[in-house]
Amino acid sequence: MWDGWEAGEPGGLVVPEPARLAVVPPPAGPAPTWRPRDLEDVLDGTYKPPVPTVGHREDGVGLFYAGRMHSIVGESEGGKTWFALMAVASELAAGNAVVFIDFEDDAPGVVGRLLALGADRQAIRDRFAYIRPEDPLNVGFNRQEIGQAMHDLRPTFVPVDGVTEGMAMHGMELKDNTDVAKFGRLLLRPIAEFGAAVATLDHVVKDKEGRGRYAIGGVHKLNGINGAMYILENRKPFGVGLTGKTTVRIAKDRPGQLRRHALPHSSGLHWFADFVLKSHDETFAEAALYKPVEDTGPFRPTSVMKKVADALTTAHEPLGVRGVQDRVGGGKEIVRTALARLVDEGYVTVTSGPRGAQLHSMAKPFTEEVEE
Repeated sequence: MWDGWEAGEPGGLVVPEPARLAVVPPPAGPAPTWRPRDLEDVLDGTYKPPVPTVGHREDGVGLFYAGRMHSIVGESEGGKTWFALMAVASELAAGNAVVFIDFEDDAPGVVGRLLALGADRQAIRDRFAYIRPEDPLNVGFNRQEIGQAMHDLRPTFVPVDGVTEGMAMHGMELKDNTDVAKFGRLLLRPIAEFGAAVATLDHVVKDKEGRGRYAIGGVHKLNGINGAMYILENRKPFGVGLTGKTTVRIAKDRPGQLRRHALPHSSGLHWFADFVLKSHDETFAEAALYKPVEDTGPFRPTSVMKKVADALTTAHEPLGVRGVQDRVGGGKEIVRTALARLVDEGYVTVTSGPRGAQLHSMAKPFTEEVEE
């Protein structure tokens, strides 16, 4: 864990350890990791694969694996912290403990959101620890402080918000794969070794078309995850008095127990849930994580339908099929399909033109949420 660091490391112990931190028993030495592993449970069929038990969807499917590292990524204000806090509230309601490490926000902001989600005040007092680091882990008694919190509470869930700021605090470069791995060994893996599900909150790259499964920074962020990685795609903005919605997709599921509860998507990711947060005011919000529902109706390419609707809206006169295709671009068949759906659903009207041409114009605005 955190006890094997060198005494000569910068920021090491230079004064006697406070008595308050002396109650942590010395950990038993771990078995050498280069020692061949005992495979008997795998060979005799008694091995049980890990299952997600921390947090849950509305149908009871868990979100995070105990003792493993996870990541929640999305654009700014896409609901990452709310998503994590929903799982925090769930764990507290189940009688478990949580340690929240925050490099971005402050205690009033985080606890205020927890209270808005309905978390019990006494449960927060008894089984929730909020840590807001202002200096590196290897300074002074910081390792002992967090070790003490982990020992006292034995949390099932540890969100780490603001990985970008946390790495910078430790003098590490976000885009350097080696530094990303070091940060994992420094902070995340020791927490997971306590048995807690660890979830980092991070930003996606700004290029929406080219980001694929990766967050800002090193590729190792994805490769180093041994739990699950969720990508949050905001559909409706969150805010006081608003009902926000974010699609939750699985980018990685190392144990392989979550994807079977998700639906495949054209992006190559899996649609795991829709996260909906209804804010009544600053003190009351309702959060829900709904399972995906497969659409068995006709194919509706909503993103292309939006492009067709925009083309017809900005045109100075009704357009024929070829005129729509020229303005929208892309595959002709999918443009025809999108146009047909708009006609069938009453968004577009068709009139006869010269030489039997079919002319299209908007009958009403297409304001439907676009699924990309």
